[in-house]
Amino acid sequence: MLLMLAEPGLPLERAAHFRRSVAGAESNVAAGLARLGHWARWIGRVGDDPAGEAVLRELRADGVDVSCAEMDPESPTGLLLRDSHPHRAIDVQYYRTGSAASLLSPAQITPEALAGVRLVHVTGITPMLSEDAEQATYALIEGARQTGATVSFDPNVRRKLGSDHEWIRRVGPLLREADLVLAGEDEIELLLGAGPEEGAKALLTLGRAGTVVIKHRDHTAVAHTAEGQWRQPPFEVPVVDPVGAGDAFAAGWLSARLRGLDHQRALAEAACVAALVVQAPGDTDGLPTAAARDRALEAFTRGTDPVHR
Repeated sequence: MLLMLAEPGLPLERAAHFRRSVAGAESNVAAGLARLGHWARWIGRVGDDPAGEAVLRELRADGVDVSCAEMDPESPTGLLLRDSHPHRAIDVQYYRTGSAASLLSPAQITPEALAGVRLVHVTGITPMLSEDAEQATYALIEGARQTGATVSFDPNVRRKLGSDHEWIRRVGPLLREADLVLAGEDEIELLLGAGPEEGAKALLTLGRAGTVVIKHRDHTAVAHTAEGQWRQPPFEVPVVDPVGAGDAFAAGWLSARLRGLDHQRALAEAACVAALVVQAPGDTDGLPTAAARDRALEAFTRGTDPVHR
């Protein structure tokens, strides 16, 4: 989507100046991975309009491959309006009913789009956009299975997209289809009806997941596997804009695991990338390069010890 971000600190209805940017859970993760030095491809749809041109241009500038993205000549690019404040709820307004993205279909998930891919990352937002988008999500997961790619899943629950029942019915089953689950404590409670410990155990024993990462309400993150648990507290930083922290965390975690790093280091890098993002306005402005991540992590962790049990 095209993001129009209101001037800092003002409520949305009072803002007179807006800054243009790009938003979207999957595209945020793709941009984060690309900035960290990975090849990343975004599969999606935008309108054949100025907003769509801007979205694709921004993704290309971040190094994201958009060769499998489509531009729809008849449907518009989705629009997101929001304000920004570190100490109150963010007002978010979506304008994407009938958007090009909502018309994503299984036909767009081609073998060519998945050629050479090691990891496929999906969120619960896409299947909530429409029935076709839901089918496309399952087609993408099936394609990943056929190519041997790891499937990473973040529910990314946005209640403006549907009722709790709709999220449970349409997105809940995807938790059991993923090799890696990255979810908030509240999302596990909603989709599984269980606490974080019980939910993680259920996914590890009843689903495909080999790793379940739970982001707790106190911003501590815990990685669960059959071998044990690893815990990472948040890094204390001044918060300018909290939106985008979850996608940044996902990019940081996935980058570390793609590079073969252990769970504790992956959690630390994920927390570091998230901490950098919340210090800047917008969903992606604070996404670091690999060198910037390493410098920040060294500063954040100096004198601290990892916790493992």
